[in-house]
Amino acid sequence: MNLTTAVLLGIVQGLTELFPVSSSAHLVILQSFFPDFRQPGVAFDVVVHLGTLAAVIVYFRSEIWNMAKSILPQNITASPPETENDFRAARKLLALIIIGTIPAAFFGFLFQEKIHAIFDSARMAAFFLIITGLLLFFSDRVGSTPRGEKEMNITDAILIGLAQSVALLPGISRSGATISAGVFRHINRTASARFSFLLSLPTICGAAILESPYLKHISPQEIFSYTAGFLCAALAGLVSLKLFFLIIRKARLKYFAYYCWALALFTLLVKSYFF
Repeated sequence: MNLTTAVLLGIVQGLTELFPVSSSAHLVILQSFFPDFRQPGVAFDVVVHLGTLAAVIVYFRSEIWNMAKSILPQNITASPPETENDFRAARKLLALIIIGTIPAAFFGFLFQEKIHAIFDSARMAAFFLIITGLLLFFSDRVGSTPRGEKEMNITDAILIGLAQSVALLPGISRSGATISAGVFRHINRTASARFSFLLSLPTICGAAILESPYLKHISPQEIFSYTAGFLCAALAGLVSLKLFFLIIRKARLKYFAYYCWALALFTLLVKSYFF
């Protein structure tokens, strides 16, 4: 892979992974339009997902640190009484993230090879983009969602985790599916988004470990390009996180649905008549 392609795909990954528009679909579609792209898609997908993982860790560093402190012995943290409620909330959030991670880990391990086969089909990615658009469109029609993170329970974590497992398919947006699931459970959009991104941390780490054998396909000549893709994905991911939390408070998810449908239609038309 040349440097220009790696940078472009890294930026696309960073901007689309954290928006509810499916980064995997964008990568599959763009890769299908690059005739010189010879590297198996999974290897590069692992690298750029690690870039967005770094972006999420940086953005939510305070929440991650609080969850880490919440499981340390009290004699180490020396927490004053007024912070006990915060520590309990952090422990609960950590437990819900662990519970929500189980479905994706199970289905990802069970159907790993079948999922990889779909990553070669831009048409399948376009089809699943239509499904993502439907999820976003109908979640936007849900009425008032007053519940926040503190009101979340085990059922919420399981259902959102199941939604995340569906997003293993290219075209099903991970953030779109999990945020929509949270909204369907009457959790407000901001809280659903925060939980969605925190839930991505163990999932991306686990997927990277599971798919690490594909990294051996990277040739020495491509290491620089892959590093550039990682850095671009991380920087673009930070930008998209900041933008997303501004947008989600003012705009509606249906606009992301319109984008998914437009991209899917464009892809199907191009693939039908030009490729």
